[in-house]
Amino acid sequence: MWVFGYGSLVWKVDFKYEYKIVGYIKGYLRRFYQHSIDHRGTPDKPGRVVTLIPSDDINSKVWGVAYKIKTEDADQVTKHLDIREKNGYTKKTVTFHPADASHEPFKLTLYVATEENESYAGPASIDELAKQVISCHGPSGSNKEYVYNLATAMRQLAPDVEDCHLFALEKAVKSLDTDCKKT
Repeated sequence: MWVFGYGSLVWKVDFKYEYKIVGYIKGYLRRFYQHSIDHRGTPDKPGRVVTLIPSDDINSKVWGVAYKIKTEDADQVTKHLDIREKNGYTKKTVTFHPADASHEPFKLTLYVATEENESYAGPASIDELAKQVISCHGPSGSNKEYVYNLATAMRQLAPDVEDCHLFALEKAVKSLDTDCKKT
């Protein structure tokens, strides 16, 4: 069993895995289009977390981490992730392309929040997203911490990859964060 992390699973792995591989999937974009009412926000003040949306460009890439789960741990990890990703995420099988060309592409599972789920927030401008992110906090911590941790992790994993949406949001959140500290 393989699982793909493209959001908090990149930097907050709370399940057993045998090993991990950095790489990407094709045909998707990483976007902060999902409300978080159970981790980075509350029902009254939902935060924003990432999901994947289909791209018009079949060659677009979303970088992340593939985790190899031992067979004996597969049921436990699946149950854990089904609970962790319960707020609108469903499982999908896609092809993963390892960054290390010595590994062949392979199928894995990912959790994606589609437009049909009740917590799907949809598109918003970077400024609107930043204003929402800066003001939200949930049981797993602040929403800004989620953005900062994901941006930092992606720079470490794929230093030559420019994730425009993520890095633009990080910049906008930092600007608001700095402004809040001044007042």
